[in-house]
Amino acid sequence: MQSHRASLQSSTFELHTHLSHALVRYLGVSSPEELDQYGFHSARDLVDIISRFITNTFSIPTPTLTPIGASVSPIIALINHSCEPNAVVVFPRATEVPSIQEPLMQVIALRNIRPDEEILTSYIDTTLPKHLRQQSLKETYNFECCCQLCAITPEVDHRESLFCPKTCGGTCPTPTEDSSLCRCMKCKTVVTNTDAVVDAVRVGQEALDKATALQFKDPKKSLQLTTNLIPILTSSGLTPSSHPLLALARLHQSLLIASLPSPPTQDSLDDAIRAATRSSTGLSSVLQYGHPVRGIALAELGKLLAVDEPAPRESSTPAEAALLYPPSGPPRLKLAYDTLLRARNELLVGFGTRNEGGQVGKDVREGIVALEKEIGVWRQGVKNVMHDLPNSVSKAKPRARADVLYVHETNADC
Repeated sequence: MQSHRASLQSSTFELHTHLSHALVRYLGVSSPEELDQYGFHSARDLVDIISRFITNTFSIPTPTLTPIGASVSPIIALINHSCEPNAVVVFPRATEVPSIQEPLMQVIALRNIRPDEEILTSYIDTTLPKHLRQQSLKETYNFECCCQLCAITPEVDHRESLFCPKTCGGTCPTPTEDSSLCRCMKCKTVVTNTDAVVDAVRVGQEALDKATALQFKDPKKSLQLTTNLIPILTSSGLTPSSHPLLALARLHQSLLIASLPSPPTQDSLDDAIRAATRSSTGLSSVLQYGHPVRGIALAELGKLLAVDEPAPRESSTPAEAALLYPPSGPPRLKLAYDTLLRARNELLVGFGTRNEGGQVGKDVREGIVALEKEIGVWRQGVKNVMHDLPNSVSKAKPRARADVLYVHETNADC
């Protein structure tokens, strides 16, 4: 396996040093001589093994894609990178006897792959804009990506885009300090407040870095940062898929869900649903259909919508109800059902049909069945009420209501 010891980026020195110290502590040695028995005859050998580890490992996630460990597969590590991958590396955790057969690393095709077409996965978070993707690849893997997404500059990249200031339905590229002139690609309206947008993006990135660092050490402070910055970026015109708004929205969602009281209040539950909707909307614009991250995001949204409402909201008019989000009562159940159906279809792609969409896919299927029963009970109740009404009322016209490429069994270091 490849080592980049001779060309390490200065930004990775701290990580390599930390892992080297951790390895020495794990081995229980206190001098360079004691490292000889493990094949490390110099500091160079130690840096080599750390570099190989960083370059060739895969994160082992929970079923909802939260990293909890690391794994090495020399065969899967041979697969090259693309920011527009046709396959993903996942741990579906779909077996009936996980203690015996899990974790299983699998390469899943996201679409039909032609004969002789290269299988490509992504080594990094592809929701990031080009310059951050290139920076991440250079620091960790020591190469510059030349995939189609990086080689061809689109008129508007959804990862760096604004809504048209005239709300024509078009979008504009996000202005930068080097390129402040931008206009809507549909109606050609020029964006005039470019300095404010550039400042908002800069402040948003700083807040994202700080909130991410505080996510586990001080979640309340992290939540405060995301709560304050998301409205600023939104009012600047950034689309839900734009960076750093999308990253802040995803972090905000995870913090809200983690801080939900038990039982949840109506306001806290609705806030979490709105955050999950914002994240899912943004991800759907930058990740291809069936990507595991998209499927998980939809599943989380559907599950939140399916939670029993502590205090259902009542609307005085149908027009008011149509503007309410998230909806309340039966329309909320229907939206939860539809969202979970969408999630299951995408999970079957991202985690494999043979795996039934992984553990999350199985959970979603159970949720769909439960909602079908609940909706059926509600509909039957409506029929019973209509049956008991006088004939003149019951006859009145009702009002309209609003697949696996490779499997690798690994001993995980969790």
